[in-house]
Amino acid sequence: MSLQILKRRFTKYNDKREDWALVRRAYQFALKAHAGQKRVSGESYITHPLGVAYILADLELDLVTIVTGLLHDVLEDTPVTYDELENEFGEEVASLVDGVTKLSRMEFRSKEEHQAETWRKMFVAMARDIRVILIKLADRTHNMRTLRYLNSNKQREISRETLEIYAPLAHRLGIHKIKWELEDLAFRYLNKHEYYYLVDKLSKKRKEREEFIGSMSEILQKKISEAGIEAEISGRPKHIYSIYNKMKHQGKEFNEIYDLTALRIIVGSVRDCYAALGIVHTLWRPIPGHFNDYIAMPKPNMYQSLHTTVVCAENELLEVQIRTKEMHRTAEYGIAAHWKYKERVKDDREFEEKLSWLRQLLEWQQDLKDAHEFMEHLKIDLFSDEVFVFTPRGDVIDLPAGSIFLDFAYRIHTDIGNHCVGAKVNGRIVPLEYKLQTGDIVEIITSKQGTPSRDWLKFVKTSQAKSKIRAWFKKERREENIVKGKEILEREIRRLRLEPHMLLKEQLLEEVGARFNLLSADDVYAAVGYGGVSPQQIITKLQDEYRKKYGEEKKPPPPVELKPWKDAAMPAKGVKVQGIDNLLIRFSKCCNPLPGDDIIGFTTRGRGLSIHRVDCPNILRRPSAEKERYLQVFWEADSDASYPVEIEVTGMDRPNLLADVMYAVSESKINITAVNGRMSKNKIAVVHLTFVVKNLEHLEFIMNKIKKVKDVFSVKRYAGGRPIEEKKVRQVSHKGG
Repeated sequence: MSLQILKRRFTKYNDKREDWALVRRAYQFALKAHAGQKRVSGESYITHPLGVAYILADLELDLVTIVTGLLHDVLEDTPVTYDELENEFGEEVASLVDGVTKLSRMEFRSKEEHQAETWRKMFVAMARDIRVILIKLADRTHNMRTLRYLNSNKQREISRETLEIYAPLAHRLGIHKIKWELEDLAFRYLNKHEYYYLVDKLSKKRKEREEFIGSMSEILQKKISEAGIEAEISGRPKHIYSIYNKMKHQGKEFNEIYDLTALRIIVGSVRDCYAALGIVHTLWRPIPGHFNDYIAMPKPNMYQSLHTTVVCAENELLEVQIRTKEMHRTAEYGIAAHWKYKERVKDDREFEEKLSWLRQLLEWQQDLKDAHEFMEHLKIDLFSDEVFVFTPRGDVIDLPAGSIFLDFAYRIHTDIGNHCVGAKVNGRIVPLEYKLQTGDIVEIITSKQGTPSRDWLKFVKTSQAKSKIRAWFKKERREENIVKGKEILEREIRRLRLEPHMLLKEQLLEEVGARFNLLSADDVYAAVGYGGVSPQQIITKLQDEYRKKYGEEKKPPPPVELKPWKDAAMPAKGVKVQGIDNLLIRFSKCCNPLPGDDIIGFTTRGRGLSIHRVDCPNILRRPSAEKERYLQVFWEADSDASYPVEIEVTGMDRPNLLADVMYAVSESKINITAVNGRMSKNKIAVVHLTFVVKNLEHLEFIMNKIKKVKDVFSVKRYAGGRPIEEKKVRQVSHKGG
C-alpha cells in the first residue's frame, strides 16, 4: 500500500485539491509519529494506517474519516497527545481518534472487563458519531488481511472476536462488503481444514458454475429487454462462510448445496423490480416459501431487495436477487451509503431514525455493571438473528430471535409491559415461553392490576425488557428487595462455607456498593434483590475488602516446597507442569476443569498438585501471600483423556422431557454417569446430568444439542454444586509446555 494508491482511490470521488492536501498532511504526521515502529510482518507501521484509510476511501467516506483513518493509532501507540492532535487537525478529528482508541492505559481486573469497557466507550462515541465504528471496522479488516504474520493462538483469538463482534456489527450496519470479507477471513483461521476443503471444492466447480450462470443470465437478459426494462444482470458467488453455515445448519454435504451462486438483477426503479420478478417467475418455477420481499419490508440495517429461489434448467436451483441501483449501493455500503456527513447534511431525520437502535441500546444497558453480562446482552441486542412481527394495526416490530411476547410488549411501551397478563399470537392465547416467529401478529392483553414477576427475567430475551422489569422492582418494591437481597447474600455466603456476619458488615457493604454507585448497605441489598447486580459480584468484592481490612493480621502460611512425587500414581492424563515431571496431579471437583479452560496448578499439603480453572472461586479468594504455591500448567496436545462434567438443564415440565434430553445426549455416544431431576414451582423442571467429554468444544456441542430440545430454555455447566458462568465456550486451544 502506498500513498499514491490511496490518492487514486480518494480522488476518484473527491477531486478537491485542498482536501487531498489535508490527507497528505495527515499521512506525513502519522509517518513521523510512527517513525521506527514495525509491524510483526517487518513492514513499516505506516502501512497499516494507509491500509485502513484505503478501506475507508473504498467506502467513499468523507475527508475527516479518511484523515482519522491515517491517524487512528497515534494516541494509542505514540507519544502524541489529544491536545497536539486537536491543535493540528481540529476537534472533530481528535474526537474521532479518541473514540477509536482502545482503553490500553486503564487497569482492569480481567480481559473480559477490558473488552467490555472498550466496547462501551466505542458505542458511546458511536452514538455521537457513527464514523467511529466505520473506522474501527476498517481497522479490523486490515488487521485480518495481515493476520498470517501472528502466531496461531493469536490468530484464533482475533478471528473469534471478529466473528462474534465485528462481522455481526458490519451486518447490523448493513455493510455487507465488509461483513463477508471478515467472516471468510475469520473462518479461514478458526477452521482451516473446512475452509480449504470448500475452497478446493468451489475451484473445481467454478467453470461449471460460470457456464450455468452465463446461460441463465443470457436467457433472462433477453426476456427483460423484450419487456423494455433496462437491467444489469450478473452472478454473485456465495462467500465461503455462508456455504459452510448452510451445510452445518441443514446437515448437508457440499454436493447437496445447489444454490452456490445467486443471480443479481439491478434495475432503475421499484416498479421495474416487481416487473422483473414477474418475468423470473414466468420463466422458471418458484419454490414455495422461498420468496422474501425486503422492499416492502426492509431489514433494520436498511437492506432492500426481492429474493426468490426458482427451479430452472435440469432441475437446478437458482437464487435471484432484484433491486434498484440505490438499493444495491445500500446493500454493499449500508449506513455509509446514507451517511449525513458525506453530504454535509446536519438535520437528517431519516438518518437519525436509522441510528435510534444504537441510542436505545445504550439506554437499556446503562445499568449493566458486570462485564460478562454487558457482552452477552450486546451480542443478543445487536447481533442475533431477527424476527419480524406485527402489531394488530400492521406495524412491523423487529426483535432478536428467541424473543417472547413480553419482549414485544416492552418494545411497544413500558406500561404495556408492566401491566401485561398474557398475549394472543395469530388470534390464539400462547404460553409465556412461546418464541415469536417472523410473520406473527401479536396482541398484548393488559390489566390495571397486572405487575411484573421476577420469573419474567428468566424468559425475556432483550436487555430492554430486562432493564424495564428490574427498574419496576427497584422503584416499587424497595423494602421487599432489601429483605430478599439480604437473604440471597446470606444463602450464597453459607453455600461457600463462609460466615455471613463476617462479610455483611455495614462498612464493607458501603465500600463495595460505592463501586456500583450504591450509596448504602440497603442499596446493595436492594440491588441484589431486584437483580441489578449479581450476588457473586458482591460476595467476591466483599471478600476482597475483608482481606484488605483484616487479612494483614493473619500471618501468611510458610511457602511450600514442591518435590517430585515418588511411588505414587502417574500424573493425570492431559496436563503438563512447567519444568517438573512425575507429580501426583488431580483435578479439582470444585470447578471440574476441561481442556479449553484456562487453568492453574495449586500445591496442596500432602496431596500433590490440584488443577483449577483460573476463575474458580476457591482460587480467587485465596490470599495473595500464597502466590508461591501456584504453578503454571498446560493442557497436553493430542490427549485422548476424558473428563467428567455436570450440567443443569432447565425447561418447562412436560411428558417425555427427560427422555428427549437423554436422547439428545445419547446421540453423541457419550457415557452418562448420573441423572437427577426435580420439579420446582411454576412447573419448571430441573435436570442434572453427569457425563464425560473430551474438551470444552465437545461440551459445547452437546449443550447446543440439548438447547434445541423442545421446552428447554437453559443449559448451564455445573461444578461443586454451583453454576459456572461461562464467558463463551471456546474452541479448544491446546498449549505445549
